[in-house]
This record gives sequence, C-alpha cells and structure tokens, in this order.
Amino acid sequence: MKVYIVRHTSVDVPFGTCYGQTDVPLKSSFEEEARAVKSEIDGVRFDKVYTSPLSRCVKLAEYCGFADAVRDERIKEICLGDWEMKLFTEIDDPKLKDWYEDYMNTRPTNGESFMDQLKRVSAFFDELKQHDYANVLLFAHGGVQICAELYTGKMKEGEEFDVHPYGSVITVEL
Repeated sequence: MKVYIVRHTSVDVPFGTCYGQTDVPLKSSFEEEARAVKSEIDGVRFDKVYTSPLSRCVKLAEYCGFADAVRDERIKEICLGDWEMKLFTEIDDPKLKDWYEDYMNTRPTNGESFMDQLKRVSAFFDELKQHDYANVLLFAHGGVQICAELYTGKMKEGEEFDVHPYGSVITVEL
C-alpha cells in the first residue's frame, strides 16, 4: 500500500511559536500553496482519504476535493501542552531544557513526547495495514510525516528534525 502524506500549508503564527495541536490560522498564501498540493496529487486514485481534524488540514482536504475525508485524532500534530502558542524563547518551564536534550521521551508540561505521538501514529498505520488498499491519502502535519518515515524505516532515529516544508507531499510504503 502506498500512503501519500500531505503536510498542511503555511500557518499564520509568528516564527518560533510553539503551536502543536492548537487550531491556528493559515497564511494568506493558502490558495496558491493548496493549488500546488492539488496538482501534485491530481490523477491518483485513492481508496481511502483521512485528515487530521485540525482546521489547517481539513481546509486543505476540502480544497483538494476531499470534503468527506475521514477525520482521525491519531494523525494530529504533537500536543505541546502548556507550551502551545508561546514563543520557544518565552517558555519558562524547567522541562524545556530536558526536552531539548531528549525530545523523544520528555513530555512538555501537560503535553506528549515525540514517542507518545509516534505510538499513536503507529497505531493508525497498524490498523491501516489491515485493509487491502492500493493508495491512501492523509492530510496531516510535519510530525506525522516524520512518524510515518520512522515507522517504515525511511528515516532513522536522530534525523527527526529534517521536517518537510509546508504543503509537501511524501510517500511511504506499508
């Protein structure tokens, strides 16, 4: 099964803002970016289409003609808890230092670690593999793209900060 994973388009938050699962607005360049995404996936027949329930993904799914995409909580971005919508430079939490040293396992206050996100995204893929689909499309987040590449062995641990750009489409094989 080939899984196409689209990262949402550019968000309209100040650079350095920790936004994770917060439902943030998109930049005014949305339509231009969305048109590029749509042209990249046009012509592919998808057996199933999923989207993160966050509006930045739902809006892109709708623009690309998939208003009926199944919303799945497991493909949301990482939850950064109390750090959400703060600039990283303004976070006054002793856990931040620990997180910088071990983001894989350290949870932000009231948030989840990268391993927590990887477990929920992996559970989604484990379930997906139970179906006989040829092509599946996900509208999701940079963190989900990374989890997919780790899950399939396309990326090795330690390369997680090689985030794909907004509006990128990656593929993995399940």
